[in-house]
Amino acid sequence: MRQIVGMVHKNSLRGRLDKSALEYWKYLIFWPVFGLMFLTVERLWLRDGYYPIHCPIDDAIPFCEYFLIPYLFWFVFLVGIHIYTFFFDAELFRKLMRFIIVSYSAAMLIYILFPSCQELRPVTFERDNIFTRFISDFYKFDTNTNVCPSIHVIGSMAVMFSAWHSKHFNTPVWRIVFGITAFLISISTVFMKQHSIIDVFAAIPVCALAYYFVYIKKKNKNKRKLV
Repeated sequence: MRQIVGMVHKNSLRGRLDKSALEYWKYLIFWPVFGLMFLTVERLWLRDGYYPIHCPIDDAIPFCEYFLIPYLFWFVFLVGIHIYTFFFDAELFRKLMRFIIVSYSAAMLIYILFPSCQELRPVTFERDNIFTRFISDFYKFDTNTNVCPSIHVIGSMAVMFSAWHSKHFNTPVWRIVFGITAFLISISTVFMKQHSIIDVFAAIPVCALAYYFVYIKKKNKNKRKLV
């Protein structure tokens, strides 16, 4: 009898784990789906006209190739938080992915309804170094369309909020580190002339919307259940 009960319990536990694992992995499906959608909007669905994003502040911001460092660090920043939460904090991983799904989907909808572009890139560079040569090639690869709001800024905010709500990084020092990193990545987009300052500020309400649905609304819902 004990063996039968033990087998039933084991099978029941295995079923719950398999179900949990399936729910855990399904969020990653969003990335290839978003990549395909972005590729379609960027490369295949070319518009007759794009609305240029520009304001006087953009003209006052100088081009600085050294901001390529925080700009590229964005990829490490984003992948790193995925790896950390995926292996060490399953619930936070779900929140991170929900934030990204909401914010990136909202940005994609804006790109479709309001196709934008920027015309800020320098034609020539004052200095010739490894950074400017890389940026020159990067400009050829990366289009200057669908820029508002900035995905770079949204992704940086997603990482920052996720770290702030984690068990390990939820300390004053780590909060400052992640906040400064997100800030440097965000401003790197304007110093590299990848985005207008308008694109940076346009990402804020998108992130606020995602933050509300993922961190505030969910928290309030859990509080009501306890009452």
